[in-house]
Amino acid sequence: MSFALFDTMKAAQDITQFIQTTFQKQKITKAVIAVSGGLDSAVSLTFLTRALGPENVYPVLLPYGDQPVHESQAVCKWNSIPDHNVYEIEITQSVDCFFEELLISEDDLTRRGNVMARTRMIIVYDKAKELEALVGGTENKSEKHLGYFTRFGDGASDIEPIQHLYKTQVRMLAEHVGLPSDIINKEPSAGLWPGQTDRSELGFTYEEADLVLKKIVDEQPELFQQVVGTGPLPGIVVDQVDQTVVNNVLNKVRSQHFKQVAPYTI
Repeated sequence: MSFALFDTMKAAQDITQFIQTTFQKQKITKAVIAVSGGLDSAVSLTFLTRALGPENVYPVLLPYGDQPVHESQAVCKWNSIPDHNVYEIEITQSVDCFFEELLISEDDLTRRGNVMARTRMIIVYDKAKELEALVGGTENKSEKHLGYFTRFGDGASDIEPIQHLYKTQVRMLAEHVGLPSDIINKEPSAGLWPGQTDRSELGFTYEEADLVLKKIVDEQPELFQQVVGTGPLPGIVVDQVDQTVVNNVLNKVRSQHFKQVAPYTI
């Protein structure tokens, strides 16, 4: 089980065509995207730029506190985005007001992270309204099935260029288009607090999770229905992945699956 057969050239062509077709149908020429300097936003930005042209893409950099933006700026320059298209908006004052009004303590990292993500969403959508643009998303298939996103925050978008690709495939695609190695090899992080990494929060790597997800989502979807159900978790063995990690991934998929189906309706 591996991603060795992933056709990066075809994937690149399909994504570019998908973006162009979607914008043509909506009769919209501009895209706004929050750029963090991480792999996913860099790849999504790159394909929006390829499909629409750099003059029609508007990256938004949204640092909190002393969060650095040089990596975000670098990937914008790498994509030849005009300087006047790049917006840098400091969110510290707005976010801190929410923390104070909602009495969110410094050690309640989840609530604080959600506030940051949703504040960024408000700004990105307001900018899209101003520019008559669509909001480009940055979610991948791994994050989607692990529920590793904030609802109505970084999970909000109008178009998702890479949501059909696992993190492993996104990295392979980044190598295909020639993104800088420091972006490709950067430790995945949502950048919601100092020292935060996806691995430390999830308890496993995307490389491990992707092998498990590929088996239950793509290869044996009947297992996926058992995982997201209410009965006992199925006993699943995945080559190259420790059994404890397999079980942790399955538990994460089950506990976060509500994000795929909420809001609940009659």
